Amino acid sequence: MSVNIVNQSPYLRTSREFPKDMDQLTGELSKNYIDIANGVNIRTIGIYPTNRPAIIGDSWYIGGKKYQGLRQIYEITGTGAIPHGIDVPSIKGFTDIYGTFTDGTSWYPLPFVSVLAANNQVNIFIGANSIFVTGGGGAGQPVVQSGFVVLEWISLASTNLQT
Repeated sequence: MSVNIVNQSPYLRTSREFPKDMDQLTGELSKNYIDIANGVNIRTIGIYPTNRPAIIGDSWYIGGKKYQGLRQIYEITGTGAIPHGIDVPSIKGFTDIYGTFTDGTSWYPLPFVSVLAANNQVNIFIGANSIFVTGGGGAGQPVVQSGFVVLEWISLASTNLQT
């Protein structure tokens, strides 16, 4: 096991004694605020917006630079293309593509993999302008009535985002 780990826990002490001297107190409060802000900002943020991307608290260290992850969800009403509105050349890459759908009775994960037949599967992939949800066409394939697709990605400009 390596002792040179990347992550530091966002642990905050539950109690602290502050100095009575005003100058020392000012310095201690500033440090305390930085500790709290760092602890809060490092967590994963559970916001799933449909109208614009949200910063999600993921830190990606690629090529010596730090990037933030972004997330947005899309409602689906069947198979086919759903415009995503992401300027794909301006992102570093997608980090997660997932979702769920219903056939009106049961709920399924996206992608859906059938254990019975390969042509009963429901696929998802991202193109330059759209999200594509496709079905295999087998007799046992669930019909996509509605659901959600979640896209998470790293923006090349994300290092400049302010919250």
